[in-house]
Amino acid sequence: MGRPGLTRRQLLGAAGGSAVAGSFAFAALGSGADALASTARTRVRYWNLFSGGDGYNMIAMLDAFRGAHPDIAVKDSTLQWGNPFYTKLAMAAAGNRAPDLGVMHIGRVAGFAPGRLLDPWDVGLLAEYGLRESDYSPALWRRGVIGDRLYALPLDVHVQLCFYRKDVLRKAGLLGGDDRIVPVTSVDDWFGVLKEAKKATAKGLQTIGLWINDQNFQWWFFVAFYTQLGGTWFSDDKTEVTFDTDRAVQVLEFLRRHVTEGYADPAMGSVNAEQFVNGAPFAWEGNWSVPVYSGAKLDYGAIPLPPVFGRPATHAESHAFVLPHQADRGGATDEAAHRLAAYVVTHARQWAAGGHIPAHRPTLSTPAYRALTPQNEYVSAMDHQANEPKVWFAGSTGVLAQRIGPIVVSSTVGSAKPGAAARRMRSELGTLLAMRNPMDGETAARAGRAA
Repeated sequence: MGRPGLTRRQLLGAAGGSAVAGSFAFAALGSGADALASTARTRVRYWNLFSGGDGYNMIAMLDAFRGAHPDIAVKDSTLQWGNPFYTKLAMAAAGNRAPDLGVMHIGRVAGFAPGRLLDPWDVGLLAEYGLRESDYSPALWRRGVIGDRLYALPLDVHVQLCFYRKDVLRKAGLLGGDDRIVPVTSVDDWFGVLKEAKKATAKGLQTIGLWINDQNFQWWFFVAFYTQLGGTWFSDDKTEVTFDTDRAVQVLEFLRRHVTEGYADPAMGSVNAEQFVNGAPFAWEGNWSVPVYSGAKLDYGAIPLPPVFGRPATHAESHAFVLPHQADRGGATDEAAHRLAAYVVTHARQWAAGGHIPAHRPTLSTPAYRALTPQNEYVSAMDHQANEPKVWFAGSTGVLAQRIGPIVVSSTVGSAKPGAAARRMRSELGTLLAMRNPMDGETAARAGRAA
C-alpha cells in the first residue's frame, strides 16, 4: 500500500478483532461512481479492498477497461480492508444483495462457504476472454480450486521480502559483483551478514526491522521459515494436527536471536519503514512497501526472505477475484464480470508497479516487467511460496493469525520460551481444527437476515 493515506499496516491493527457493522467505511472511487447513470447496456458492480497506491493502480486499470469496453459500465466501490470487508461481503451474499464481482485474499476462500457464499467461475468463458489455466503456475491455480471448481481467480502474489540498503551494505562489503546482496544459505550466513552490516549502521538505528510486536508479520515470518524446514500443519484429510514442535522451536529461536544479539530492537518494533528510510540496513516487509522506498529515492534492493534453512520459501498471499453468490447469476452482467476480471489479470503491468507479482505468467516474461526494479530481483518468489494451510480459519488477518501470531510474538520478544510457545501453537491448532466454520449455511443465513 502506498503513502500518504491509510496504509495496509495501519489497517492490520484495526482489523484484528471482530467486525462492527458501523465501521465498514464504504466509499466509491473513480469514475465508477457514475456508472449507474451511464448509458452502457451492461453494468457491473465491483467491490474491492484496495486503498493507497493499490487503489490508484486499480482505478487506472479500470479506466483502461472502460476505454476498451464502453458498452460495460463498472461501478467500483472500495471497502475497509480486513475483517469488515469480509463480513460485509458475506452478509451481502447471504442476503442476495451481492456485487457482481469482488476481491478476496485467496487464503480466505476455503472458509467462505464456496458454493453457498461464492459462485464458481466459468473457466470456458474466461478462456473466451483470453485467460486460461495454463497462464498460471499450477500451484497458484490450485489454491483457488475447492472440490473440482474454481472459486478464486488469482490476480497477484504478494510476498514478504528482505529489503536491503545497497549504500550501507556496500560500505560493509556485503554486495556482490552484480550489486546485489551476497548469497545467504544458512543461519550462520545470515547472522554473519547482520554482524558486518551492524558495523556500518549509523548510531540510533537498528540493523533490521522485523515488526517484532506485530502478530501478523511475526506469523508470516514464522510460516516462511517453518515451510523452509519442510514443516506441515494438518493431515491431508484435515483430521489430525501434524505440526512439528521441534521444527517450530528452530524457527522461534531463529527469530528470537535477532533480538538477543542486538540486531532488532523491540522498542522500534513498528517503525520499520522510518528506520529503513533513515539508513537501517535491513527491513522485512511486504512487497507493498516498494512504492514507499522507491518514492523515497533509496538505493535499495529486495529479495525473498533468506533461505536460512536451505529451502527457498517466503510467505505469500494472493488477491483474487471472486463471484459473490447471486441467486440469479448469469446473463450479460455475469459475462461482463468475467470479461472485467480477465482483462485486469491479463493487463497487470500497472498492478506490478505496486510491488505485487502478477499472477499472469505471460506478463512476467515481458520486457516491461523484466525492466522493473527491484521487482525483477524477487520475482522468483512466485515459485517458492510459503502458504498458510488450506483451512477455513486461515488467510490474511484470519483466525489463524489472530490465535497463533501473538504466541510467535511472545517468543520473539522473550516473554515465552520457544519450547513452551511451540507447544501452545500446536494446542491452538488442535482447538481450531475442532471448531466449526462460522460461515456455514445457518450462520450465513442469520447474517443475511440481520443485514
